[in-house]
Amino acid sequence: MLSKIRLNGVHVHAFHGCWEEEAVVGGSYRVDVAVDYDFTAAAHDDDLQKTVDYVAIKEIIYEEMAIRSKLIETVAHRVRNHIMRRFPLQQGVWVRITKINAPMGGHVDDVSVEVG
Repeated sequence: MLSKIRLNGVHVHAFHGCWEEEAVVGGSYRVDVAVDYDFTAAAHDDDLQKTVDYVAIKEIIYEEMAIRSKLIETVAHRVRNHIMRRFPLQQGVWVRITKINAPMGGHVDDVSVEVG
């Protein structure tokens, strides 16, 4: 039975963007992740070793967000690929990275990219 583990609203301060100012000052980001996984055995046995550890996913997000990139598209792919390597039994990984108050002029709450 396919199920889904989600991390919603992981808030990170990071230094992504094409502008030099973004490399110095950084900005606020929100990351959401969903992992498709059959965790029937984990639920039945109440065993963390048989499931996708969402604390490990949070640490992957922090690790990948700490590596500066010009594009959040690049970061989203890195997060997704890292989760897929760490949890090879997963059956799908979806990642959304939202850049809050992107420096683009005008009033735009946020911009986001999704991979999965």
